[in-house]
Amino acid sequence: MELGACIRGLTVNQTTPNFIPRNQHFLIFRAPPNNQVTCASVKARRIFCCEATAKVNSSSTETVEKKVNTMSADYSWDVQLSSLTALCPLDGRYWAKVKELAPFMSEFGLIRFRVLVEIKWLMKLSQISEVSEVPSFSKEAESYLQGLIDGFSINDALEVKKIEKVTNHDVKAVEYYLKQRCQSHPEIAKVLEFFHFACTSEDINNLAHALMLKEALNKVILPVMVKLIAAICNVATANASIPMLSRTHGQPATPTTLGKEMAIFAYRLGREWREIAQAEILGKFAGAVGNYNAHLVAYPDIDWPQIAEEFVTSLGISFNPYVPQIEPHDYMAKLFHSIIQFNNILVDFDRDIWGYISLGYFKQITKAGEIGSSTMPHKVNPIDFENSEGNLGIANGGLSHLSTKLPISRWQRDLTDSTVLRNMGVGLGHSLLAYKSALQGIEKLQVNETSLIEDLNQTWEVLAEPIQTVMRRYGVPEPYEKLKELTRGRTVTKESIREFIKGLDIPTEAKTGLLNLTPHSYVGAAVELAENIETAISLANGVRLS
Repeated sequence: MELGACIRGLTVNQTTPNFIPRNQHFLIFRAPPNNQVTCASVKARRIFCCEATAKVNSSSTETVEKKVNTMSADYSWDVQLSSLTALCPLDGRYWAKVKELAPFMSEFGLIRFRVLVEIKWLMKLSQISEVSEVPSFSKEAESYLQGLIDGFSINDALEVKKIEKVTNHDVKAVEYYLKQRCQSHPEIAKVLEFFHFACTSEDINNLAHALMLKEALNKVILPVMVKLIAAICNVATANASIPMLSRTHGQPATPTTLGKEMAIFAYRLGREWREIAQAEILGKFAGAVGNYNAHLVAYPDIDWPQIAEEFVTSLGISFNPYVPQIEPHDYMAKLFHSIIQFNNILVDFDRDIWGYISLGYFKQITKAGEIGSSTMPHKVNPIDFENSEGNLGIANGGLSHLSTKLPISRWQRDLTDSTVLRNMGVGLGHSLLAYKSALQGIEKLQVNETSLIEDLNQTWEVLAEPIQTVMRRYGVPEPYEKLKELTRGRTVTKESIREFIKGLDIPTEAKTGLLNLTPHSYVGAAVELAENIETAISLANGVRLS
């Protein structure tokens, strides 16, 4: 076949391969039956090969420009999946930042945990004396079965998918895969039909999903959350005594310290981290509609609810005894709502930092070669916090749908949860990306004390609050009204404030205290609150930051 291209100077012939390698990504082209393509159709489809710059040796002197004139408008093409062709940016542009979730939240992860549950259930059956048809396994047989779990690979998952093409049922494909893998083992081969014994697909799936979440949270999400909280704590303690003008309603207000404002976010995030870390992940194993119907027909003398509870808890999952066909997903809704709230707090943080950068309170450490604006060379944009905010929005949109949809299932079960559950990794992936973006942004922050001091120097009116409060203590009539008259809508200076204080009829000691007060020193307990933030988080929320 001939390779159509819209790049000048690229020559082809009948021996040209049907793909162009570019940075290990492959662009595959399919020609129509008549093998004809027009330049117009190629340009209309804006094919990726426009980036190609290499030339292909040819015995012909014809250029692509001449050849495409003879090609048909029926041209079609397929593109092999790569980081450049992935529909989801998590699997493309951002893959390097989120790939650590893949072993847990991908379809490979789902299949791997299904295999684990199926094998562990067979091993559990071998431990029940009343199920005499499945004798206790030898150490060698147990080791063989455990090896199937520990050694499960991408190739094994592909084999399961190959079987699924025939069964058109993903869980049944896992059962058949395990039977194939174990039929050569003399001991296990005798009990192959006890794979998936008395199970509905959801007995396997709900535990697999629970394990996916448990592992993804414990090994990826929660540790990154801790890093984020710790990074904000570091900003808080490092700047505990740096005074800063508050801006309630966007207007100059009572001073605080930069560190204390960061400490607030660290504490808030710590509280939500605790909720997520302590979330109870539930599982069921009660058969087709949650009543152990088939179990009791086959073995009526076994306490199957007790067996199910033992099995589920052995996987590190809490047991849900009252279920329809599915585990009702209420715990998922609660968990995802907690993650949404963590994300909302981080959006608040991102926006505040964005604003402080805009005010000049923070500078951003630049990196050689990086560009802020394609046309304005001076710009250093707060892109990390903007990226974080944007991805948190996408994450919360997906997690919100999961939270509201999953607890609702028609009668004993419908399939709407099945397709939705496959998107758990999307919400967690965009969350992870946002956390890492925020961390990257924090690392670039550099406090601009000059800007902070200048703002405070220009806002002596903020001392109206402590002055009128001291006036109240000593019985001066209408203190609020007097300060309102002095400050509201007027330019207030150090001199005008001091003149007002000198004229007050209050004890000398109190007057001296007010005269020594400045916008920079009027920060209350902010310094101590910021300095103690790590201890406060550890005691209240159990977050170990180091």
